[in-house]
Amino acid sequence: MTRHPDAVMLFAAGFGTRMGALTKDRPKPLIEIAGRPLIDHALDLTDDLPADRVVANLHYLPDQLAAHLTPKGVLTSLEEPEILETGGGLRAALPLLGLDPVFTLNTDAIWSGPNPLTLLRKAWDPNRMDALLMCVPIAQTIGHAGPGDFTADAEGRITRGPGLVYGGAQIIKTEGLAAISEQAFSLNLLWDQIHKQGRLFAATYPGRWCDVGRPEGIALAEGLIADV
Repeated sequence: MTRHPDAVMLFAAGFGTRMGALTKDRPKPLIEIAGRPLIDHALDLTDDLPADRVVANLHYLPDQLAAHLTPKGVLTSLEEPEILETGGGLRAALPLLGLDPVFTLNTDAIWSGPNPLTLLRKAWDPNRMDALLMCVPIAQTIGHAGPGDFTADAEGRITRGPGLVYGGAQIIKTEGLAAISEQAFSLNLLWDQIHKQGRLFAATYPGRWCDVGRPEGIALAEGLIADV
């Protein structure tokens, strides 16, 4: 086991209910942004990494996603009969991901600027960190409402509070997942454990980021891409 990530987990199992009719007959990661599925924009970010495995969790309309991802060399972790949320999904995929720290990446956002995964890899310090989250200052977000998720101190340690939005990309050690009794749970539970140990950190993204959680986010994301 090393202390550096060599695998990527893509979260692709959700129902996409906030997308309304757009996800009636297709999973949210296959909704197109600028002519390409959302999940392909996420996969682009993995190209520059020295990662030898990319894994996606599947639940809603899994056959469509498997047919799209398998030819691209992406391994799939099927969640059935129930969806497991981010924490449970990550734990279920560990046989594919391995025991080292992993990158995790949400598939419903568009990044404009440096590759966030590359920035995370450069900033990762396993001696101090159990999780390093890529966070975006409120002013650099598009399509996001609310005051933010985290506040960072001068050293980059974070706590719950306003100012920074979690962009859906991180490096995280997975050992703490074994102690969580729930089957389906959010990664927030693991973050809370890591925070208590003073090992929850953020890197601040220097570019712009667009949330594609609702139908109106499609046009916003396409505008961001066109503005590059």
